[in-house]
Amino acid sequence: MTVQKADSIKTKGMLLALAAAIFWGISGNCAQFLFEQKNIDPSWLVCWRLILAGALLLVFSFFQSKKETLSIWKSKSSITQLIIFSILGMWAVQFSYFYSIRLSNAATATVIQYIGPVFVVSFYAIKFRRWPVLAEMASMIFAVLGTFLLVTHGTWSTLVISPQALIWGLLSALALAFYTIYPVQLLAKHSAAAVSGWGMLLGGLFFAIYLQPWQINGIWDVESFAAFGYIIVFGSLLSFFFFLTAIPLIGAQTASLLCSVEPLSAAMMAVVWLGVSFTAMDWLGTFLILSTIALLSLATKPKKLPL
Repeated sequence: MTVQKADSIKTKGMLLALAAAIFWGISGNCAQFLFEQKNIDPSWLVCWRLILAGALLLVFSFFQSKKETLSIWKSKSSITQLIIFSILGMWAVQFSYFYSIRLSNAATATVIQYIGPVFVVSFYAIKFRRWPVLAEMASMIFAVLGTFLLVTHGTWSTLVISPQALIWGLLSALALAFYTIYPVQLLAKHSAAAVSGWGMLLGGLFFAIYLQPWQINGIWDVESFAAFGYIIVFGSLLSFFFFLTAIPLIGAQTASLLCSVEPLSAAMMAVVWLGVSFTAMDWLGTFLILSTIALLSLATKPKKLPL
């Protein structure tokens, strides 16, 4: 592979990851809007988000390649991995994130979730029995410090969000790390559309067994349908496909760190659209997490994705 082609692949992967992050950030605000102003239940929203977005993505995958879409069911190991990914990855990251939004707000929940790259970097450090390099170590410190400022505003004895919101935010960060790391082997054998589509659909159907999502709740008008539609198409269908496509191109660590722009898009939209109060400490914490992107740029060579 030529240097020019390698750079092109890296650029494509970075742009896909950034687009996914922006779509996710805005969809978090749409979810907060539905929770606060339309009285939509987070569990109901997560269930339908996964089912509808998964079904649409599978239709897209079928048009690309029917054989490729169904091939994932021909291997017992792939089926097992897919089921685990759909529940502990796809469903878990969605539910914990949306529930964290319900307990706090889209901006805060999104930024807390992005302590996830710390867990990703830590996992690979343990797996390969090596200390993180300087840029990775700095990004971990910045992520932790940024989260600390967001939830305490610099005061150890005070939480500016509820303990429940913090716990669910940290759970969403763990789920994000798992979601980033676990499907690597699946993506090496199957398309991103098939993996994410089946993962969403199975995760949604699994949740539907307990939730009974056919019982409609909340206020449904033009605004509700617009916000819900954005969450399904941009915040789910396109964002997950873009992100999972980016992982084989630039690696799980790079993709997860680049997605740190999601908190910025979520915070800006929350302030402008929903009137969320974001203090100087909140912005500083967000800046520290976003600085991981600058640290990431220190890695000049595209790394092969470890399997």
